[in-house]
Amino acid sequence: MDDHPLVRERLAEVINREPDLVVCGEAEDRHEALGTVEAKRPELAIVDITLKSSDGLELIKDIHARWPNLRMLVVSMHDESLYAERALRAGARAISPNRKPRARFSRPFAACWPANIYLNERIATRILRRLTTHASAVAATPAELLADRELQVFELTGRGLSTHEIAAKLHLSSKTVETYRMRIRRKLTLKDSSELLQLAISWASKH
Repeated sequence: MDDHPLVRERLAEVINREPDLVVCGEAEDRHEALGTVEAKRPELAIVDITLKSSDGLELIKDIHARWPNLRMLVVSMHDESLYAERALRAGARAISPNRKPRARFSRPFAACWPANIYLNERIATRILRRLTTHASAVAATPAELLADRELQVFELTGRGLSTHEIAAKLHLSSKTVETYRMRIRRKLTLKDSSELLQLAISWASKH
């Protein structure tokens, strides 16, 4: 599931070269993805964090809730360190960046069977460091402090989307988006919307 046809085409070529894998369907957004999974009942779903008019993390949660035994491999052009733990908690089995050479996708594929989890060395090290660091030293960044929806609203704010645009993209009401922004300000100890916008823009430019 990816919102870029050329990306889906390249991934399909790689998958179809695997001796025991074949592509049975594809989708560009959450609604189409859920319909495709319902109709095709695949053994493995490959999900991009960024989808057309929807969110990959929410799709992962939806799929895991409806089909808990369906294995999911997450790919992303984002810095995977921001989303790896969230995707695993949502139900994914493997994380592989889109920028990774296609020939090396076989390892994440293999990790999805039977019950393994695949992370590259950098992300595995980051997660282990977080688990072994004293709580007072953790949660220093927005990615560590904010819940999934809060981080999505924070990132989209930093990318210049208005309240209405964020609400439409995340399928929320404008009032709900404003509620998330108030929570973000509280968690990040920001005094007003101007500080929130400034920090969000700075953060988004680096990620």
